[in-house]
Amino acid sequence: MFRKTFNNLPRLSQLYAVPARLQNTQTAQAPTPAEPEDIDVIEQRILKHPDYFQVNNLFTVRDLFNARVHYGHKEGSLDDRMRPYIYGSRLGHLIFDLDKTASHLRDALNFAAHIAFRDGIILFFNRNAINAHLVEKKAMEAGEFSHTRFWRGGIFTNANVQFDAVTRLPDLCIFLNTQNNVMAQHTAVRDSAKMAIPTIGIVDSNCNPNLITYPVPGNDDSPAAVELYCNLFKEAIWRGKRKRRELLGLPPLDETQFKSSRSRSSKVKSG
Repeated sequence: MFRKTFNNLPRLSQLYAVPARLQNTQTAQAPTPAEPEDIDVIEQRILKHPDYFQVNNLFTVRDLFNARVHYGHKEGSLDDRMRPYIYGSRLGHLIFDLDKTASHLRDALNFAAHIAFRDGIILFFNRNAINAHLVEKKAMEAGEFSHTRFWRGGIFTNANVQFDAVTRLPDLCIFLNTQNNVMAQHTAVRDSAKMAIPTIGIVDSNCNPNLITYPVPGNDDSPAAVELYCNLFKEAIWRGKRKRRELLGLPPLDETQFKSSRSRSSKVKSG
């Protein structure tokens, strides 16, 4: 009888095996902390997405029409290189094909968002005195830079001598108009092409789009059209910046400080 009782008792190996199994179960259930993904891997994955920053929903063709983007110059001033973007003419003025304009503008916005996501420097250009203040204001609200006055040749191509120091050039130039005057192209367009700086340019019917990386056919004179371009590029830039800080786990930027700093500087100048 005693022999049967002792035979039914659990062995020592079985007693010690229970905590080991529990320990193995707890180890398997413990979550392992995920390592942060490398920013280079994230950038390569984002490049494969056709519209990662969702810039296609920023505007419609109706918005372009209401901003008078479709108005070109008179028929006699047409540059033959702009002929593929022309829909026709009305009362002697050329009319842009807004479907083509919308497609080119979405590509340009997507590229600007990618540059902002990679923490690039973006420089806005404008030579029209009517829209100069507007471009400066929108560029500052986007946290970027602008140049709306006469462009001295050699600032890009001979920057180290001009500034007497190693100078970082912009990663993207956005031209709200590509003409220096009625006859001549903006000098910075040529300099950007020489230095392999990508460019986005609003090209009117009398402009040459060949040196622009992302040409956007449309009206470059109307304040309503220029304001629409500026607002679209500003939003695309901020979408890129927000996404970068989100993926890197950084706190979001206070976008209102850029607007407030601009308003304070305007008050100082007016005073």
